[in-house]
Amino acid sequence: MANAKTATLSFRIEPGLKEALRTAAEQEHRSIANMVEVMIREYCGRNNVTISELNKPLTGRQKTTAGKK
Repeated sequence: MANAKTATLSFRIEPGLKEALRTAAEQEHRSIANMVEVMIREYCGRNNVTISELNKPLTGRQKTTAGKK
């Protein structure tokens, strides 16, 4: 999902979680930032959390191709 505008998000996590995230991103051929976005979208879809840009909740496991090489 290519967005014309993006927002910056900075946060601290435990080193082990960061390494797990890096590994997951590498396995999916994604950047770490895109992997976080995908994980958030999947969580929102499973838990009926509305993402305002979509104006409706995601359903099931939806995988984007953004960030794929």
